[in-house]
Amino acid sequence: MADFRDEYKRKLISTEEAAGLVKSGMWIDYGAICGFPSLIDEKLAERAPELREVKIRAEHSHTRLPGIDPNQEHFIHNSWFLGKVERDYHRLGCCSYIPFGLSEGPRMYREWLKDEVDITFIEVTPMDEEGNFNFGTAITRQKAACDVARTVVVEVNEHQPWVYGGYDEVVNISQVGYIVENYEYRIPEFPAAPITTEDEAIAEYLAEQIEDGATIQLGVGAIPSVVGKLLVKHSIKDLGIHSEMFNDSMMELIEAGVVTGRKKSLNPGKAVHCFAAGSEKLYKFMNRNPVLAGFPVDYTNDPYIIARNEKQIAINSALRVDLRGQVCSESVGLRQISGTGGQLEFTRGAYMSPGGKAFICLHSTREDRNGKLISNIVITLELGDMVTVPASDVSLIVTEYGMVNLKGKSTWQRAKLLISIAHPDFRDELEEAARKANIITRGTAGLHW
Repeated sequence: MADFRDEYKRKLISTEEAAGLVKSGMWIDYGAICGFPSLIDEKLAERAPELREVKIRAEHSHTRLPGIDPNQEHFIHNSWFLGKVERDYHRLGCCSYIPFGLSEGPRMYREWLKDEVDITFIEVTPMDEEGNFNFGTAITRQKAACDVARTVVVEVNEHQPWVYGGYDEVVNISQVGYIVENYEYRIPEFPAAPITTEDEAIAEYLAEQIEDGATIQLGVGAIPSVVGKLLVKHSIKDLGIHSEMFNDSMMELIEAGVVTGRKKSLNPGKAVHCFAAGSEKLYKFMNRNPVLAGFPVDYTNDPYIIARNEKQIAINSALRVDLRGQVCSESVGLRQISGTGGQLEFTRGAYMSPGGKAFICLHSTREDRNGKLISNIVITLELGDMVTVPASDVSLIVTEYGMVNLKGKSTWQRAKLLISIAHPDFRDELEEAARKANIITRGTAGLHW
């Protein structure tokens, strides 16, 4: 350990010095989600006047950079998946989305971006006795970014939990160029979304579909969180977890004894994930917890690995679904809201799993800026909407009005099924529009099955 401590001291620099490594024109990569380097970001933002065209790649970050640079003279921000801060920057025209499937992250760096990472800044745990820093709540693609970066700078945060992993959950000090210590910022917390009556109704449908011994994936949003809470009440036993995200509701399921992992066909006894987002309590629960296994995202989100879990359940949220079954979960027209993430990968993997099920959930309506009610089940997606899950991959769709299975159904059957779970106020106009578009044809208009 003495050698590692000496090396640690040699590589330890101030945050200002770390920010000073950035030069105009460089490509800079930030750690994902809770691997976000808060203190370095703050100091880099202060250098804006002296920098030009520094290109940043981040994911669900809380960055200050675009906010002080609306004309992108100093920083050009790019995001793999937009969080709230980046969503606002995108609306203002100073953040661009990078389309990709989440499982591609490590390969993306090692093959396509291997010559385009000048510096990577990543938040990590304190070093262990073997000279390793753990990526904690955000294993995702961090090791791959370190492998290709010309310079690796770690921001050490004592609040980052040490998460036991499968592989690529640590970076050794030998691979690290510089070390910064962050005593000012805790890792970001993500409060649970407010729960609505629609969420509760959808969650009830879902809870009824989950059997003892199933393995679950819960996506982002209120609906998956409610499902987690309901599963405690439904007395379901021996669930497992194989998910991209680990959240508070999953922690609660483990604490309640609902999740044991005993029946898992892959990684039995382990709650497999690649990142976490939630409360400080969640992060403390994760620290050196032998129940958890953190893997890089090319493992957790590989559909063929997901499919090795028997009775894999995937629960994800959508913004809109059209009458042919195309799912948009990430944009409103040309305005990017989030990203593709792992929704398509888990939809495919759960469908391929023996006894598995893939659910896409959405509220039947939303209010526009003027308070007008609008249907989220639509005749066709809006111009600019990104298709997150193609119609050919969709099976189970759930709203607060019910659940339908689109697999094996022709477009007229799909339209009728989706109209049946749309808000009642919009069913007649959806059917009329479907007839005009020849989705529901003359011969099928009166058919039932």
